[in-house]
Amino acid sequence: MLKLLAVVLLSAVACAQAKPDSPAADPPAKGDTAEKKAAPLVIPAGAKIPVALQHAISTKNAREGDPVYAQTTFPFVVNDRILVPAGTYVQGRIGHVARAGRVKGRAEMMLHFTTLVYPNGYTLMMPGAMDNVPGSETVNMKDQEGTIQRNGEKGKDTEKVATAASKGAAGGALAGALGSRSSGGTLIGAGAGAALGAAIALFSRGSDVRLEAGETVEMVIQRDISLDPSRLPAGPK
Repeated sequence: MLKLLAVVLLSAVACAQAKPDSPAADPPAKGDTAEKKAAPLVIPAGAKIPVALQHAISTKNAREGDPVYAQTTFPFVVNDRILVPAGTYVQGRIGHVARAGRVKGRAEMMLHFTTLVYPNGYTLMMPGAMDNVPGSETVNMKDQEGTIQRNGEKGKDTEKVATAASKGAAGGALAGALGSRSSGGTLIGAGAGAALGAAIALFSRGSDVRLEAGETVEMVIQRDISLDPSRLPAGPK
């Protein structure tokens, strides 16, 4: 009986050893776990985003370092995902201001955009610059650093001098006529008035650069900006 029991036990042990191990569960496929991290979202360098200025800016009274406030007017989308919704606040500053000279030199101004503030309060620091002022007939982009410059006014300068000379001549002629009854006095007065009017026009300051409140400008992103997907506002449903 003991021999039979021993044989049974040995047979059971042998069967247990011969039984193959249970196959390990296949590792979860990449991307199938609930803990999968969201793919990084990036606003790429070179992206252009239209923004509307919230206040007027002019080289007549602006100073370097003055704040600039704007708001995006159209959503910026990458791969069917809105990365910058319309209505996002944009902060910046004036980096350089120069008024037009009295004899030469045009007015110019440089704008830098520094911060994005999403409607939910998510805030990002960024390097942005002015890239274009669509539709403007008075300014143009001077360089890629965000400097806008007043257009040339050669034709207007000539017209301004001619108008000032004409008004000066009329005023000088009248003064000459009142001071002297001779025609020579009238002519001298007209000539002196014309010269004075032309001089005043030539040495008057050129036109300022002025951007009105609500005017749309184009902002360009100067380097990649990484976003936190969990902090982006939910898109429209």
